[in-house]
Amino acid sequence: MNIFGNLIDDETRCEHYNSTKDIIAVKMKCCGKYYACIKCHNNAEVHKPQVWNENEFETIAIICGQCKTEISINKYLQCQNICPNCDSEFNEKCNNHYHLYFEYK
Repeated sequence: MNIFGNLIDDETRCEHYNSTKDIIAVKMKCCGKYYACIKCHNNAEVHKPQVWNENEFETIAIICGQCKTEISINKYLQCQNICPNCDSEFNEKCNNHYHLYFEYK
């Protein structure tokens, strides 16, 4: 699986977000590419990002950088910042950026 962005390792960490818990990438609705973060997307693409609509939350659009498992948006939003496959911790601060990727109420 190709992960795009200014990656610094093979667990999806990038120059913008690189704590031990920054191990997810999001498939961008607009281009269908996995990016390490919205900043990486915006630096690489000329189009504006689009958010996934709530009725699309069953779409496989998140990848765990630790185990490389792809999960649905719903599963990611419900997983309490723990990979449902390998139990690796995801950065809880990602919740602050949900509105950049997902139609979230």
